[in-house]
Amino acid sequence: MGEAEMREVAVGDARVPYRVLGAGRPLVLVHGGGAGARAWDGVAEAFATTNLVVLPNLSGSDPARDDGGELTVELLAEQLAAVVADLGVGQVDLVGHSLGAVVSAVLAALRPELVRTLVPVAGFAGPGDEYLRNSLTVWRDLLGDPDTFARYSMLLAFSRTHLRSIGHVAVEELAVRFQSTPDRRRQIELALRLDIRALLPRVQAPTLVIGAAQDGFLPVENARELAAAIPGAVYEEIDTGHVVMVERPREFVKLVSDFIA
Repeated sequence: MGEAEMREVAVGDARVPYRVLGAGRPLVLVHGGGAGARAWDGVAEAFATTNLVVLPNLSGSDPARDDGGELTVELLAEQLAAVVADLGVGQVDLVGHSLGAVVSAVLAALRPELVRTLVPVAGFAGPGDEYLRNSLTVWRDLLGDPDTFARYSMLLAFSRTHLRSIGHVAVEELAVRFQSTPDRRRQIELALRLDIRALLPRVQAPTLVIGAAQDGFLPVENARELAAAIPGAVYEEIDTGHVVMVERPREFVKLVSDFIA
């Protein structure tokens, strides 16, 4: 499989680093809100046994560098398009998680020539879910209390089943992994105001939408609505919390691999 290679592309004032590993047809894994592409660490190598895996760090992630201004889905989709162009490989299979699912769907709608297949995971389309609006609002308002923010982030990210199964020590380690930063505020503010519903009918790529049945952060009904709005989309549900690829990595890798194959 070889060692991972670090690259970087400039998009306006932003510097977007991305990691490449494996070989084969290009598979781009797009992170959601949080630290960035390291969210995929538990599955990237499994995908890299059959694919060239590409892990971008878009603005709002810890490794990216920009002016710190307001994020938009169009800006993040433009950065994602620049990464694909920098690869020079034509179309890619595109998997996005959470906010990354939104950005991936926007790219597929606006730049269909770049996207071979689309897999939004635990995603959403915009306003309407009052539970989600309130969970995002509380999450944002806890940024000033880093310890509570980190622990609440963990509760949003993982199912009760998963947290019970891994034990106290592992839970305490998880509870310090989520950092309160200005970039988290930018990501949460974007999630609170975005609305991509008008773009979804323009998606042409074959699409598999994956919902998380126990998602305590972004209720699974949002993923179902996303699937219903994308022409011809297939919908599958995995019995996990929000971070599907951490709770059920083998099931997730097989589902995605079978679809993109």
